[in-house]
Amino acid sequence: MTEAKIPLAGVIGCPVAHSKSPQLQRHWLNTHGIKGHYVPMHVEPEDLADTIRMMPKMGFVGANVTIPHKEAVMEIADKVTDRAKLIGAANTLIFRKDGTIMADNTDGYGFITNLHQGAPLWEPQSGPAVVLGAGGACRAVVASLLEAGVPEILLTNRTRDRAEQLQSDFGSRVKVSDWVQAGNIIEEGALIVNTTSLGMVGKPRLRVPLDGLQRSAVVTDLIYAPLKTDLLQAAEEAGCTVVDGLGMLLHQAVPGFERWFGHRPDVDAATRAAALR
Repeated sequence: MTEAKIPLAGVIGCPVAHSKSPQLQRHWLNTHGIKGHYVPMHVEPEDLADTIRMMPKMGFVGANVTIPHKEAVMEIADKVTDRAKLIGAANTLIFRKDGTIMADNTDGYGFITNLHQGAPLWEPQSGPAVVLGAGGACRAVVASLLEAGVPEILLTNRTRDRAEQLQSDFGSRVKVSDWVQAGNIIEEGALIVNTTSLGMVGKPRLRVPLDGLQRSAVVTDLIYAPLKTDLLQAAEEAGCTVVDGLGMLLHQAVPGFERWFGHRPDVDAATRAAALR
């Protein structure tokens, strides 16, 4: 008598010990009584291709991918989704039964779903979105906001040419301003998004004037360590609706878990508690 293989999944990074994904995914596996395992895997860049190609033979059905491998896995995969191509990075791998490897990016889904959950009254058409930063996470945010129907994105970054490259890739609905003008464009935002690492534990503070925040604005920060950044604290004091960054991490994990283990998990209070343990 043979038993079905227990599906395996994991997160690949370098380093990877800091990742919250294992405790999150194990929580869902335990909650739904699914026989499966999710493990962290520290993989050096020179070993990435060999590791990924061996994983399906070892019983893996997929994996999450984190820094610094998000771009490199796109060259290894047999198929890359259109949204991963647009963003220029992949964070989710699916190992299909026919042996092919598919790379996807669920960061934009995670961002927009977290925003709707944390600020249910926010409407994409309500006005411009001010986006701080122009890195990989920003590309996922911009793609999701444009798809949702935000009329205009006011983008600013400490290095202007990176913002202009993003504008070139995403089109005329993206407007670029110098970083020194960040405080001024915040006054125009119905939505304010910090995609930089400024304000994170161990990083410099986000030194942008916030006195122009509209009380009606929604303010969200992709950072979740600390959970309430100085930006969110100031926005809350100004009467804005604030959305922390933990929910994006949780929601971006949902599509992968569903593809790998056959069950779509909920992002609820118990899920947040599991990720914060």
